[in-house]
Amino acid sequence: MLSLMALLRRLPQGLQFVAVGGCAAATHLAVVGLLVAWLGMEPLAANVLAFLVAFVVSYNGHALLTFASAQARGWGVVARYFAVACAAFVANELLYWMALQWLGWHYFWSLALVLVLVAVGTFVFAKFWAFAAPARKEPS
Repeated sequence: MLSLMALLRRLPQGLQFVAVGGCAAATHLAVVGLLVAWLGMEPLAANVLAFLVAFVVSYNGHALLTFASAQARGWGVVARYFAVACAAFVANELLYWMALQWLGWHYFWSLALVLVLVAVGTFVFAKFWAFAAPARKEPS
């Protein structure tokens, strides 16, 4: 596992984001699939629970890998990233609803496409706001 982390740390930040986002998206898709197939939940309701599970994967991956160099830590960072993730989720849920209701696409493939579309905005806000390096105070 240590050698995998060392390899991932050598990747450009954009690829690190894709790797972590891919793990979070896979988690998200798996949870939705399981909740729909095994518990008979409605896809939109399952999507909410899957979002919360995937958030844990996403936050930890980005804090420990993608944005680790910023050394942004603490509950403030968690809160900012949760705000970014929630805004992305609102976009996700709206686009997902549109794909399901208006386009009639399969729930699984609709969600996969929506997750990719929302990822770009998530990266920008995570990098430049949620995980931004704390401002350094200059000596007086």
